[in-house]
Amino acid sequence: MKRILSRPLIALATAGHIGLLGGAFLFQLAGYAPCAMCLWQRWPHGAAIVLGVIALSGVTPRLLALGAGLAALVTSGLGFFHAGVEQGWWQGPSSCSGDGGGLAGLSGADLLSTEVTDTVVMCDDIVWQFGLTMAGWNGVLSLGLAVLWVVAARRPEA
Repeated sequence: MKRILSRPLIALATAGHIGLLGGAFLFQLAGYAPCAMCLWQRWPHGAAIVLGVIALSGVTPRLLALGAGLAALVTSGLGFFHAGVEQGWWQGPSSCSGDGGGLAGLSGADLLSTEVTDTVVMCDDIVWQFGLTMAGWNGVLSLGLAVLWVVAARRPEA
């Protein structure tokens, strides 16, 4: 039985991150504004995509695959933590959950500003759910991608 080389697995994992990040942007275009924690979860996806593209060019693919796997674990952890905040299992950051810190964190200029965003989403609000919340799905799918990255790092290079 022939083993699958690392290059196709790296391409698959990179495509997975592109899909998850692209899906987040599509939800945003559909009117689901992201909260602060949603935005935090996007950065590791971007890092994994960059590392995957560089690895596909042949530059230290094993090391880069491990780095991308770490990025996938970070966004997975953020997703699971965010899902717990949404479910009320634990407290989220005071800046984006509960009362959002109230007016105490605002300056006089902030209070008088007419530049108000249309939609402010708190991190403990569930804006979409299909079995799991978006954050929960990110946690599960990103954990799967982390496993795929580790498998890719352990395979022979093309």
